[in-house]
Amino acid sequence: MVSRVRVWLNRTYAENVFFMDQLRRNPGDRAVEIHATHGDPDSPVLAAADTAELEPEGLSPAAYVEYALTQCRRRGIDVFVPRLNQEAIVAHRADFEAAGTALLAPPPEAVAVFEDKVVAYQAVESIGVPVPPWWRVRDADGLITVVEELEGLGHRACFKPAAGAGGVGFRMITREPFSLAQLKGFPSPEVPLDLVLESLRRAEEPVDWLVMPRLEQPEVSVDCLTGSDNRVRLAIGRTKQGRRRGFTLHERWLEPARRIAEGFGLHHLSNIQFRMLGDRPVLMDVNTRPAGGLHQLSLCGVNAPWAAVRLALGDDPGEISPPFLGQDYTVVSAPRPLLPVTVPRQRTGSPTAPGTLDALPAPAAPVKPRAASGAPQ
Repeated sequence: MVSRVRVWLNRTYAENVFFMDQLRRNPGDRAVEIHATHGDPDSPVLAAADTAELEPEGLSPAAYVEYALTQCRRRGIDVFVPRLNQEAIVAHRADFEAAGTALLAPPPEAVAVFEDKVVAYQAVESIGVPVPPWWRVRDADGLITVVEELEGLGHRACFKPAAGAGGVGFRMITREPFSLAQLKGFPSPEVPLDLVLESLRRAEEPVDWLVMPRLEQPEVSVDCLTGSDNRVRLAIGRTKQGRRRGFTLHERWLEPARRIAEGFGLHHLSNIQFRMLGDRPVLMDVNTRPAGGLHQLSLCGVNAPWAAVRLALGDDPGEISPPFLGQDYTVVSAPRPLLPVTVPRQRTGSPTAPGTLDALPAPAAPVKPRAASGAPQ
């Protein structure tokens, strides 16, 4: 009889409820139990898991590693998919292996390269993958110099933190003064240059921003699955053009993504994003973790989460080609259940001691189900 697989996701994106669904619907019909931890008791990943706990707050990276090792030993975790404190966790891979847990994450050297976007752009450019022109800015004088240079070249300037995930902190600079126009409709990522400069001059500490031209659509996110032998098993591009989404296997996107994944040893799941600068694709970002939208590859007949778990357990799925490319689609919200607010859950047959409650503190008032989204929650 094939044993069940115990998988842990720590403080992950709300959209990874679909990642969890795909693990349970694996083609081999193997039993999968999922443990989830999060800092938000209303995260839908906690309700979607078989067992769940709230994570302690305020832990240093080193203390979080000890917490994670304790979770793996106590819960009998076979595969750990770390998002929070990924860099610190992968530096202790041998300790997790000694606890019987495989890490579904790249080695520390690969994670370190892509923690800082400046280091990442320099490294990627050195292997021949095009990157946009960029400047590292720390104060108001540096920002105005770069903005004027970009505008002189016919570009619109934007900035984002040199370190960070997703689109957090991304802003586009405009010369238009702040007015009622900015207060109509939905909030915009546009910020007037004079307000940004004023904020920088008032700041007590320097910022660490990457400033570059605004890149154009389409945006293509290439999901890769790479083995510890640095060979890519799966590479499929997901295209975004406004609301419309689709898929691509065009080598103008896949070839540079493979070069990055194999060249830097981005083992297991990674997501490599490109946009257009003029008429050519350039690198936008590299995520050393599964993308929130990875489950969308199911529209191409591919179960990438399960293939990754197999690979982490030493069961190489081999090269995976999608049997077809799904039709264009869009993404809409859907309700997901949350944990009850008054009654703790009790799971039987888990590695915890008999009678142990997987309880979460109850909020003061009932809450309604919240839609899962791609934002970190």
